[in-house]
Amino acid sequence: MRRDSGAFAIAPPFIYHSGVMTDKASRNPAHGSMSADVDDEIVAPVAPAAPIEDPSVIAADDAATIQTIDAAEDESRPRVQIIVRRRLPGARLDKYLTSRFPKVSRTTIQRLIKQGDVLVNGRPTKNSYEMEGDDVIDITFPPPPVYDVSPEDIPLNIIYEDDFVLAINKPAGIICHPASRTQGGTIANALAFYCKSLSRGGDVFRPGIVHRLDKNTTGVMIVAKTDEAHWRLAAQFENRTTTKVYIAVVHGNPEFDEDVIDVPIGQHPTVHDRYVASGLAERMGGKFEKKLGKSAVTRYKVLKRYQGFSLVELHPRTGRTHQLRIHMSHIRHPIVGDPFYGGRNISLRDVTGRPTDSAEPRFCRQMLHAHRLVVQHPIHQTPLELIAPVAPDMQELIDLLEHRPLIHPTGSKRAR
Repeated sequence: MRRDSGAFAIAPPFIYHSGVMTDKASRNPAHGSMSADVDDEIVAPVAPAAPIEDPSVIAADDAATIQTIDAAEDESRPRVQIIVRRRLPGARLDKYLTSRFPKVSRTTIQRLIKQGDVLVNGRPTKNSYEMEGDDVIDITFPPPPVYDVSPEDIPLNIIYEDDFVLAINKPAGIICHPASRTQGGTIANALAFYCKSLSRGGDVFRPGIVHRLDKNTTGVMIVAKTDEAHWRLAAQFENRTTTKVYIAVVHGNPEFDEDVIDVPIGQHPTVHDRYVASGLAERMGGKFEKKLGKSAVTRYKVLKRYQGFSLVELHPRTGRTHQLRIHMSHIRHPIVGDPFYGGRNISLRDVTGRPTDSAEPRFCRQMLHAHRLVVQHPIHQTPLELIAPVAPDMQELIDLLEHRPLIHPTGSKRAR
Protein backbone atom coordinates (compact mmCIF):
# COMPACT_ATOMS: atom_id res chain seq x y z
CA MET A 1 0.00 0.00 0.00
CA ARG A 2 1.38 3.43 -0.96
CA ARG A 3 2.61 5.70 1.78
CA ASP A 4 4.18 9.12 1.28
CA SER A 5 6.94 9.91 3.73
CA GLY A 6 7.42 13.46 2.47
CA ALA A 7 6.02 16.63 3.93
CA PHE A 8 2.36 16.51 4.81
CA ALA A 9 0.33 19.14 2.96
CA ILE A 10 -3.10 20.39 3.90
CA ALA A 11 -5.54 21.18 1.11
CA PRO A 12 -5.42 24.79 -0.21
CA PRO A 13 -6.58 27.57 2.15
CA PHE A 14 -10.28 28.21 2.46
CA ILE A 15 -12.48 30.74 4.13
CA TYR A 16 -15.53 29.15 5.63
CA HIS A 17 -15.86 26.71 8.49
CA SER A 18 -19.04 24.76 9.22
CA GLY A 19 -20.17 23.28 12.49
CA VAL A 20 -20.85 24.71 15.93
CA MET A 21 -18.15 24.72 18.59
CA THR A 22 -19.16 24.91 22.23
CA ASP A 23 -17.51 27.29 24.69
CA LYS A 24 -15.39 24.36 25.84
CA ALA A 25 -14.32 23.67 22.30
CA SER A 26 -13.36 27.28 21.67
CA ARG A 27 -11.06 27.15 24.67
CA ASN A 28 -9.43 23.90 23.66
CA PRO A 29 -9.27 23.02 19.95
CA ALA A 30 -8.70 19.39 20.79
CA HIS A 31 -12.36 19.18 21.73
CA GLY A 32 -15.35 20.17 19.65
CA SER A 33 -18.98 19.41 19.11
CA MET A 34 -21.86 20.29 16.88
CA SER A 35 -25.16 21.82 17.84
CA ALA A 36 -27.25 20.08 20.47
CA ASP A 37 -29.19 17.84 18.10
CA VAL A 38 -26.27 16.82 15.90
CA ASP A 39 -24.65 13.42 16.42
CA ASP A 40 -21.58 13.37 18.66
CA GLU A 41 -19.63 11.12 16.32
CA ILE A 42 -19.47 13.78 13.59
CA VAL A 43 -16.41 15.96 13.24
CA ALA A 44 -17.59 19.46 12.33
CA PRO A 45 -17.97 19.74 8.57
CA VAL A 46 -16.20 22.35 6.52
CA ALA A 47 -17.07 24.15 3.31
CA PRO A 48 -15.10 23.49 0.14
CA ALA A 49 -11.91 25.44 -0.48
CA ALA A 50 -12.51 28.68 -2.35
CA PRO A 51 -11.25 32.27 -2.09
CA ILE A 52 -13.78 34.76 -0.78
CA GLU A 53 -13.83 36.71 -4.04
CA ASP A 54 -14.68 33.61 -6.05
CA PRO A 55 -18.17 34.35 -7.46
CA SER A 56 -19.11 30.67 -7.25
CA VAL A 57 -18.96 30.89 -3.46
CA ILE A 58 -21.45 33.74 -3.17
CA ALA A 59 -24.89 33.09 -4.65
CA ALA A 60 -26.35 35.70 -7.00
CA ASP A 61 -28.95 38.04 -5.53
CA ASP A 62 -30.32 41.18 -7.16
CA ALA A 63 -31.47 42.54 -3.80
CA ALA A 64 -28.01 43.25 -2.46
CA THR A 65 -24.42 44.13 -3.32
CA ILE A 66 -21.48 42.15 -1.93
CA GLN A 67 -17.89 43.29 -1.64
CA THR A 68 -14.81 42.04 0.17
CA ILE A 69 -13.14 44.35 2.69
CA ASP A 70 -9.61 44.33 4.04
CA ALA A 71 -9.68 43.52 7.73
CA ALA A 72 -8.34 46.52 9.61
CA GLU A 73 -7.46 44.92 12.93
CA ASP A 74 -6.71 41.33 11.95
CA GLU A 75 -5.57 40.74 8.40
CA SER A 76 -5.94 36.99 8.84
CA ARG A 77 -9.74 37.30 9.19
CA PRO A 78 -11.43 37.97 5.84
CA ARG A 79 -14.41 40.31 5.86
CA VAL A 80 -17.39 40.61 3.55
CA GLN A 81 -19.89 43.44 3.42
CA ILE A 82 -23.43 43.06 2.07
CA ILE A 83 -25.54 46.13 1.32
CA VAL A 84 -29.24 45.28 1.15
CA ARG A 85 -30.85 47.38 -1.59
CA ARG A 86 -34.48 46.57 -0.83
CA ARG A 87 -36.57 45.15 1.99
CA LEU A 88 -36.91 41.36 2.06
CA PRO A 89 -40.17 40.61 3.92
CA GLY A 90 -39.93 37.59 6.21
CA ALA A 91 -36.27 36.93 5.38
CA ARG A 92 -34.41 35.93 8.56
CA LEU A 93 -30.78 36.98 8.68
CA ASP A 94 -29.42 33.46 9.23
CA LYS A 95 -31.47 31.94 6.41
CA TYR A 96 -30.63 34.78 4.05
CA LEU A 97 -26.87 34.49 4.65
CA THR A 98 -27.08 30.72 4.24
CA SER A 99 -28.69 31.24 0.83
CA ARG A 100 -26.02 33.78 -0.12
CA PHE A 101 -23.17 31.50 0.96
CA PRO A 102 -24.43 28.05 -0.13
CA LYS A 103 -21.16 26.34 0.76
CA VAL A 104 -21.41 27.44 4.39
CA SER A 105 -23.76 25.59 6.72
CA ARG A 106 -26.56 27.38 8.52
CA THR A 107 -25.11 26.31 11.88
CA THR A 108 -21.90 28.14 11.02
CA ILE A 109 -23.81 31.29 10.08
CA GLN A 110 -25.75 31.09 13.35
CA ARG A 111 -22.52 30.68 15.30
CA LEU A 112 -20.98 33.73 13.64
CA ILE A 113 -24.10 35.79 14.40
CA LYS A 114 -24.20 34.63 18.03
CA GLN A 115 -20.54 35.44 18.70
CA GLY A 116 -20.80 38.91 17.14
CA ASP A 117 -18.96 38.25 13.89
CA VAL A 118 -22.01 39.38 11.91
CA LEU A 119 -22.98 43.04 12.37
CA VAL A 120 -26.01 44.80 10.93
CA ASN A 121 -25.51 48.54 10.64
CA GLY A 122 -22.52 48.21 12.93
CA ARG A 123 -24.34 46.38 15.72
CA PRO A 124 -24.65 42.71 16.78
CA THR A 125 -28.06 41.19 16.15
CA LYS A 126 -30.04 37.94 16.32
CA ASN A 127 -30.50 35.07 13.88
CA SER A 128 -34.16 36.02 13.52
CA TYR A 129 -33.54 39.62 12.49
CA GLU A 130 -35.56 40.57 9.37
CA MET A 131 -33.58 42.77 7.02
CA GLU A 132 -34.63 46.18 5.80
CA GLY A 133 -33.61 48.13 2.73
CA ASP A 134 -30.22 49.88 3.04
CA ASP A 135 -29.09 47.54 5.83
CA VAL A 136 -25.32 47.03 5.83
CA ILE A 137 -24.23 43.54 6.91
CA ASP A 138 -20.58 43.02 7.85
CA ILE A 139 -19.36 39.43 8.20
CA THR A 140 -15.97 38.56 9.66
CA PHE A 141 -14.87 35.01 8.94
CA PRO A 142 -12.47 33.02 11.13
CA PRO A 143 -8.85 32.77 9.97
CA PRO A 144 -7.62 29.58 8.33
CA PRO A 145 -6.19 27.47 11.17
CA VAL A 146 -2.60 26.36 11.43
CA TYR A 147 -2.33 22.57 11.52
CA ASP A 148 0.17 20.60 13.49
CA VAL A 149 -0.50 16.89 13.16
CA SER A 150 2.80 15.07 12.96
CA PRO A 151 3.00 12.36 10.27
CA GLU A 152 3.63 8.93 11.78
CA ASP A 153 4.26 5.69 9.93
CA ILE A 154 1.32 3.77 11.38
CA PRO A 155 -0.06 1.03 9.09
CA LEU A 156 -3.52 1.67 7.65
CA ASN A 157 -5.86 -1.05 6.40
CA ILE A 158 -7.26 0.67 3.29
CA ILE A 159 -10.57 -0.75 2.04
CA TYR A 160 -11.37 2.00 -0.50
CA GLU A 161 -9.58 4.98 -2.00
CA ASP A 162 -10.05 7.53 -4.78
CA ASP A 163 -9.04 11.17 -5.31
CA PHE A 164 -11.65 12.47 -2.88
CA VAL A 165 -12.16 9.95 -0.09
CA LEU A 166 -10.39 7.16 1.70
CA ALA A 167 -11.92 4.39 3.80
CA ILE A 168 -10.07 2.32 6.36
CA ASN A 169 -10.77 -0.63 8.62
CA LYS A 170 -9.83 0.95 11.93
CA PRO A 171 -8.00 -1.36 14.35
CA ALA A 172 -8.62 -1.53 18.09
CA GLY A 173 -6.42 0.34 20.53
CA ILE A 174 -6.01 3.57 18.57
CA ILE A 175 -7.96 6.81 18.89
CA CYS A 176 -9.08 8.82 15.88
CA HIS A 177 -7.31 12.12 16.49
CA PRO A 178 -5.08 13.86 19.05
CA ALA A 179 -6.74 14.85 22.30
CA SER A 180 -5.60 16.58 25.46
CA ARG A 181 -3.87 13.48 26.82
CA THR A 182 -2.79 11.86 23.54
CA GLN A 183 -0.87 13.88 20.97
CA GLY A 184 0.45 11.06 18.79
CA GLY A 185 -0.20 7.52 17.66
CA THR A 186 -3.65 8.35 16.28
CA ILE A 187 -5.49 7.72 13.02
CA ALA A 188 -4.96 11.40 12.17
CA ASN A 189 -1.18 10.97 12.52
CA ALA A 190 -1.31 7.88 10.29
CA LEU A 191 -3.35 9.74 7.67
CA ALA A 192 -0.91 12.65 7.75
CA PHE A 193 1.86 10.21 6.80
CA TYR A 194 -0.10 8.32 4.16
CA CYS A 195 -1.89 11.12 2.31
CA LYS A 196 -0.42 13.99 0.35
CA SER A 197 -3.39 16.17 1.26
CA LEU A 198 -6.49 15.98 3.44
CA SER A 199 -9.47 18.15 4.18
CA ARG A 200 -9.02 20.65 6.97
CA GLY A 201 -11.55 18.86 9.14
CA GLY A 202 -13.47 20.30 12.03
CA ASP A 203 -10.44 21.73 13.85
CA VAL A 204 -6.67 21.77 13.87
CA PHE A 205 -6.24 18.26 15.24
CA ARG A 206 -8.59 16.42 12.87
CA PRO A 207 -7.62 16.88 9.21
CA GLY A 208 -9.60 14.45 7.07
CA ILE A 209 -11.59 12.99 9.96
CA VAL A 210 -15.32 13.11 9.17
CA HIS A 211 -16.65 10.87 11.97
CA ARG A 212 -15.24 8.94 14.91
CA LEU A 213 -15.10 5.46 16.35
CA ASP A 214 -14.21 4.71 19.97
CA LYS A 215 -10.63 3.70 20.75
CA ASN A 216 -11.39 -0.02 21.05
CA THR A 217 -14.10 -0.18 18.39
CA THR A 218 -12.97 -1.52 15.02
CA GLY A 219 -14.33 -1.11 11.52
CA VAL A 220 -15.24 1.28 8.73
CA MET A 221 -14.11 4.89 8.89
CA ILE A 222 -14.42 7.22 5.91
CA VAL A 223 -11.91 10.06 5.49
CA ALA A 224 -12.14 13.17 3.31
CA LYS A 225 -9.20 14.22 1.15
CA THR A 226 -10.74 17.52 0.06
CA ASP A 227 -12.73 20.18 1.85
CA GLU A 228 -15.70 19.73 -0.47
CA ALA A 229 -15.76 15.98 0.17
CA HIS A 230 -15.61 16.63 3.93
CA TRP A 231 -18.41 19.16 3.83
CA ARG A 232 -20.70 16.94 1.78
CA LEU A 233 -19.99 13.79 3.79
CA ALA A 234 -20.44 15.51 7.14
CA ALA A 235 -23.76 16.90 5.93
CA GLN A 236 -24.93 13.32 5.31
CA PHE A 237 -23.98 12.29 8.84
CA GLU A 238 -25.59 15.44 10.23
CA ASN A 239 -28.81 14.77 8.30
CA ARG A 240 -28.65 11.05 9.21
CA THR A 241 -28.92 9.86 5.63
CA THR A 242 -26.08 7.35 5.98
CA THR A 243 -26.57 3.64 6.70
CA LYS A 244 -24.46 2.29 9.57
CA VAL A 245 -24.40 -1.36 10.61
CA TYR A 246 -22.38 -2.67 13.56
CA ILE A 247 -21.81 -6.20 14.84
CA ALA A 248 -21.31 -6.97 18.53
CA VAL A 249 -21.01 -9.90 20.90
CA VAL A 250 -23.04 -9.30 24.05
CA HIS A 251 -23.58 -11.08 27.34
CA GLY A 252 -26.77 -13.11 27.65
CA ASN A 253 -29.74 -13.44 25.31
CA PRO A 254 -31.98 -10.41 24.66
CA GLU A 255 -35.69 -10.91 25.24
CA PHE A 256 -36.63 -9.96 21.67
CA ASP A 257 -35.10 -11.06 18.37
CA GLU A 258 -35.50 -7.48 17.16
CA ASP A 259 -36.26 -4.29 19.02
CA VAL A 260 -35.68 -0.55 19.05
CA ILE A 261 -34.03 1.08 22.04
CA ASP A 262 -35.22 4.66 22.27
CA VAL A 263 -33.58 5.99 25.43
CA PRO A 264 -31.90 9.40 25.86
CA ILE A 265 -28.21 9.53 26.75
CA GLY A 266 -26.53 12.13 28.93
CA GLN A 267 -23.17 12.77 30.52
CA HIS A 268 -22.53 10.99 33.82
CA PRO A 269 -23.07 13.48 36.65
CA THR A 270 -19.80 12.63 38.42
CA VAL A 271 -17.57 10.46 36.19
CA HIS A 272 -15.60 12.21 33.44
CA ASP A 273 -15.80 10.73 29.93
CA ARG A 274 -18.67 8.43 30.90
CA TYR A 275 -22.23 8.67 29.63
CA VAL A 276 -25.43 7.14 30.94
CA ALA A 277 -29.02 6.42 30.01
CA SER A 278 -32.07 6.63 32.21
CA GLY A 279 -32.15 3.48 34.34
CA LEU A 280 -28.50 2.65 33.68
CA ALA A 281 -27.47 5.71 35.69
CA GLU A 282 -29.19 4.42 38.81
CA ARG A 283 -27.56 0.99 38.43
CA MET A 284 -24.19 2.74 38.24
CA GLY A 285 -24.85 4.55 41.49
CA GLY A 286 -25.77 7.90 39.99
CA LYS A 287 -28.79 9.83 38.85
CA PHE A 288 -29.82 10.56 35.29
CA GLU A 289 -30.26 14.25 34.61
CA LYS A 290 -32.99 14.52 31.99
CA LYS A 291 -31.99 18.05 31.07
CA LEU A 292 -28.55 16.77 30.04
CA GLY A 293 -29.88 13.93 27.89
CA LYS A 294 -29.95 13.81 24.11
CA SER A 295 -32.28 11.63 22.09
CA ALA A 296 -30.67 8.34 21.14
CA VAL A 297 -32.18 5.51 19.09
CA THR A 298 -30.72 2.09 18.26
CA ARG A 299 -32.32 -0.84 16.47
CA TYR A 300 -30.87 -4.24 17.23
CA LYS A 301 -31.33 -7.66 15.66
CA VAL A 302 -30.13 -10.90 17.21
CA LEU A 303 -28.18 -12.87 14.61
CA LYS A 304 -27.33 -15.88 16.79
CA ARG A 305 -28.06 -16.93 20.34
CA TYR A 306 -25.48 -19.01 22.17
CA GLN A 307 -25.53 -20.25 25.72
CA GLY A 308 -24.58 -17.15 27.71
CA PHE A 309 -23.82 -14.91 24.72
CA SER A 310 -25.44 -13.43 21.62
CA LEU A 311 -24.19 -12.11 18.30
CA VAL A 312 -26.18 -8.99 17.45
CA GLU A 313 -26.46 -6.54 14.60
CA LEU A 314 -26.84 -2.90 15.64
CA HIS A 315 -28.30 -0.08 13.58
CA PRO A 316 -27.77 3.31 15.24
CA ARG A 317 -30.28 5.91 14.09
CA THR A 318 -28.42 8.59 16.03
CA GLY A 319 -24.72 8.85 16.81
CA ARG A 320 -24.28 9.71 20.46
CA THR A 321 -21.01 9.11 22.27
CA HIS A 322 -20.84 5.45 23.39
CA GLN A 323 -24.45 5.01 22.24
CA LEU A 324 -24.36 1.33 21.27
CA ARG A 325 -22.39 0.37 24.36
CA ILE A 326 -24.78 2.25 26.64
CA HIS A 327 -27.96 1.03 24.98
CA MET A 328 -26.95 -2.63 25.15
CA SER A 329 -26.01 -2.16 28.79
CA HIS A 330 -29.34 -0.43 29.36
CA ILE A 331 -31.23 -3.59 28.33
CA ARG A 332 -28.87 -5.61 30.57
CA HIS A 333 -26.91 -7.20 27.74
CA PRO A 334 -23.61 -5.28 27.79
CA ILE A 335 -21.00 -5.82 25.13
CA VAL A 336 -18.34 -8.41 25.95
CA GLY A 337 -15.05 -6.80 26.98
CA ASP A 338 -16.61 -3.47 27.95
CA PRO A 339 -16.26 -3.14 31.75
CA PHE A 340 -16.86 0.61 31.37
CA TYR A 341 -20.53 -0.21 30.81
CA GLY A 342 -21.01 -3.48 32.64
CA GLY A 343 -19.40 -5.98 30.27
CA ARG A 344 -16.70 -8.45 31.34
CA ASN A 345 -13.34 -9.38 29.95
CA ILE A 346 -13.61 -13.11 29.30
CA SER A 347 -11.18 -15.99 29.09
CA LEU A 348 -10.89 -18.93 26.75
CA ARG A 349 -12.37 -21.10 29.51
CA ASP A 350 -15.37 -18.76 29.79
CA VAL A 351 -16.12 -19.40 26.12
CA THR A 352 -15.32 -23.09 25.74
CA GLY A 353 -16.34 -24.26 29.21
CA ARG A 354 -13.35 -26.59 29.26
CA PRO A 355 -11.52 -26.58 32.63
CA THR A 356 -8.24 -27.34 30.84
CA ASP A 357 -8.35 -24.05 28.90
CA SER A 358 -6.75 -20.90 30.24
CA ALA A 359 -8.66 -18.80 32.76
CA GLU A 360 -6.59 -15.71 31.93
CA PRO A 361 -8.62 -12.89 30.32
CA ARG A 362 -8.31 -13.22 26.55
CA PHE A 363 -10.98 -10.92 25.10
CA CYS A 364 -10.25 -7.63 26.80
CA ARG A 365 -11.72 -4.92 24.60
CA GLN A 366 -15.30 -4.26 23.59
CA MET A 367 -16.39 -6.72 20.91
CA LEU A 368 -17.95 -4.03 18.73
CA HIS A 369 -17.26 -3.65 15.01
CA ALA A 370 -18.46 -1.08 12.46
CA HIS A 371 -19.15 -3.60 9.72
CA ARG A 372 -20.91 -1.61 7.01
CA LEU A 373 -21.28 2.03 6.01
CA VAL A 374 -23.27 3.31 3.04
CA VAL A 375 -22.95 6.94 1.95
CA GLN A 376 -23.55 8.97 -1.16
CA HIS A 377 -20.19 9.60 -2.79
CA PRO A 378 -19.59 13.28 -2.04
CA ILE A 379 -18.44 14.12 -5.58
CA HIS A 380 -19.85 11.44 -7.91
CA GLN A 381 -23.23 11.41 -6.09
CA THR A 382 -23.54 7.63 -6.40
CA PRO A 383 -24.05 5.13 -3.55
CA LEU A 384 -20.78 4.05 -1.94
CA GLU A 385 -20.97 0.88 0.18
CA LEU A 386 -18.01 0.19 2.46
CA ILE A 387 -17.61 -3.14 4.26
CA ALA A 388 -14.88 -3.98 6.76
CA PRO A 389 -14.06 -7.57 7.74
CA VAL A 390 -14.33 -8.35 11.44
CA ALA A 391 -11.09 -7.95 13.42
CA PRO A 392 -9.14 -11.19 14.09
CA ASP A 393 -9.75 -11.23 17.86
CA MET A 394 -13.49 -10.77 17.44
CA GLN A 395 -13.61 -13.36 14.67
CA GLU A 396 -11.81 -15.81 16.97
CA LEU A 397 -14.46 -15.24 19.63
CA ILE A 398 -17.30 -15.75 17.15
CA ASP A 399 -15.68 -18.96 15.87
CA LEU A 400 -15.33 -20.26 19.43
CA LEU A 401 -18.94 -19.42 20.22
CA GLU A 402 -20.04 -21.60 17.30
CA HIS A 403 -19.08 -24.59 19.46
CA ARG A 404 -21.40 -23.56 22.28
CA PRO A 405 -24.99 -24.79 22.48
CA LEU A 406 -27.32 -22.68 20.35
CA ILE A 407 -30.46 -21.11 21.77
CA HIS A 408 -33.45 -21.02 19.46
CA PRO A 409 -34.79 -17.59 18.44
CA THR A 410 -37.71 -16.37 20.51
CA GLY A 411 -39.65 -15.40 17.41
CA SER A 412 -40.66 -12.16 19.10
CA LYS A 413 -40.10 -8.76 17.54
CA ARG A 414 -40.81 -5.35 18.88
CA ALA A 415 -38.99 -3.34 16.23
CA ARG A 416 -40.54 -0.01 15.34
